[in-house]
Amino acid sequence: MAITDDLRKTFSDPTPLYFAAGTADLAIQQAKKVPGIVEQLRAEAPARIDAVRGIDPNEVQEKATARAKEAQETIQTKVNEFIGTLDTDLKKIGETAQDFALRGVGVAAEYAVKARETYEKVAERGEQTVKTWRGEAAEEIEELAVAVEPKPEPVAVKDEKPAEAKAEPAPAKKTAAKKAPAARKTTAKKTTPPAK
Repeated sequence: MAITDDLRKTFSDPTPLYFAAGTADLAIQQAKKVPGIVEQLRAEAPARIDAVRGIDPNEVQEKATARAKEAQETIQTKVNEFIGTLDTDLKKIGETAQDFALRGVGVAAEYAVKARETYEKVAERGEQTVKTWRGEAAEEIEELAVAVEPKPEPVAVKDEKPAEAKAEPAPAKKTAAKKAPAARKTTAKKTTPPAK
């Protein structure tokens, strides 16, 4: 049963769908920026092309060769320094490796938390996007407006005929009252009423 409950929970969770909707919304938002970038590239392209045409290939090759030699020398010196400072004590190397591994686990856990937070933010954005697509956002705004607006206070209306208003709900009582006095009248007929 636990497996079916887990599967049911997994398949009924809308968060991945909201994440997909949020990602699509972000992609659409970024795609809207593309025409501006294309126009900017069109404006800058002729100047960049002219700058590339004006470069001497031999000069570029010489600069690249000089930078490669500098990089090779720097790497060689760093490797020699590292080898010179390398401690041959295996126990210390093991502790250092373990320390690096623990740091790596900590960094990985931190990135996992950040990834989860980002996932939840995009899923929330997707949920709002879906509500907007469905038109539910407008309904929620209306509900909030109704909740925020003060309720109108009831106005006391004066009835000109309060007796009639009271008489209307009592027909059931009158029929019951008519039956009871009828029985009393019969008893009243047996006795003579006093004269005034």
